[in-house]
Amino acid sequence: MIPFIGKFSSRFEPEKVSIGLNIGVSTIKLAKLKFGRDNIELTGYAIEPSVFDQEEILKRLIQSQSIRSVNISLSGQQAIIRYIELLRMTPSELKQALKFEAQKHIPFPISEVNIDGCIIKDNLPDNKMRVLLAAVKKESLDQKLKQMRQLGIDVSLVEIDSISLINAFNFSYQDDPDVKNKAVGLINIGSATSNLNILEAGVPMLSRDIPIGGNHFTQRIADVMGTDFKSAEAMKMSAEKAQREKVSSAIETILAKLAQEIRTSFDYYESRSVSSVEKIFISGGATLYEGFKDMLGGFLGLTVENWDPFKKITIASALDAAKVRSVGSQLAVAIGLALRG
Repeated sequence: MIPFIGKFSSRFEPEKVSIGLNIGVSTIKLAKLKFGRDNIELTGYAIEPSVFDQEEILKRLIQSQSIRSVNISLSGQQAIIRYIELLRMTPSELKQALKFEAQKHIPFPISEVNIDGCIIKDNLPDNKMRVLLAAVKKESLDQKLKQMRQLGIDVSLVEIDSISLINAFNFSYQDDPDVKNKAVGLINIGSATSNLNILEAGVPMLSRDIPIGGNHFTQRIADVMGTDFKSAEAMKMSAEKAQREKVSSAIETILAKLAQEIRTSFDYYESRSVSSVEKIFISGGATLYEGFKDMLGGFLGLTVENWDPFKKITIASALDAAKVRSVGSQLAVAIGLALRG
């Protein structure tokens, strides 16, 4: 679970293939990367609904992508990230101290969780350092590992969604002038929850799961329209017809609630930092909703942009590049997982 948020060069083995598998509430996302000496190439991907027979979908993906091992992620209430300040110590000393310190910050008995952590800033005043502490419920992790074993797949790495998202974003944007030496918000809209992260010069400073996601938008639209919408694409097609204003109003209602939660987190961060969030980067399937970006920016008074997880990744010639880029926002966590090698 230790985050990989530093420089990425010289990390990878040439010709190595890595697969990130992000099993969400409503969809399964997969990204397959091949590492060359001078580039990283997307050689396969998939986005499949997972609400019916998840096992059959996974079996099909394993066969079609020739999967032997994967990197997977966990999210939701069973996966927790905390940022804590400790007296400065070495990584080996931190490893020894982590269990004791975790008891103060994790709302579960230590016996019920797997914990990990790393130093993300070691030059704070008063001889202190900033530490990212991650914890996942053992029961949830064991269930996920058992599922992979039953499918005949090895798990190389387990990570929390927010960390995978940060890794994917930093890989593409760590040298971007809109990000470098600035504080930005990173928001991924999942089906059931939204991952919110605040990065300061690429270093994570706050991570939070907000219990509002794409399903809340589709359900609100269905309530307003009297139709069972299944996806953002279905909403777009309807919006192009007669009732665009109703759909927009439905989106706006949920977005107002999401924006309020985001603003509360921004205020908390800014009350403890000399920096203010200057820009928001969004990803996730719900960002396909028409007007999403502009409405969110209006509520928060900030510029909101989609970001491209393929900014520094080549798309294999065998794939339809335009199609891949159109769904790139949904693959961000899977890309971050695959980047771990």
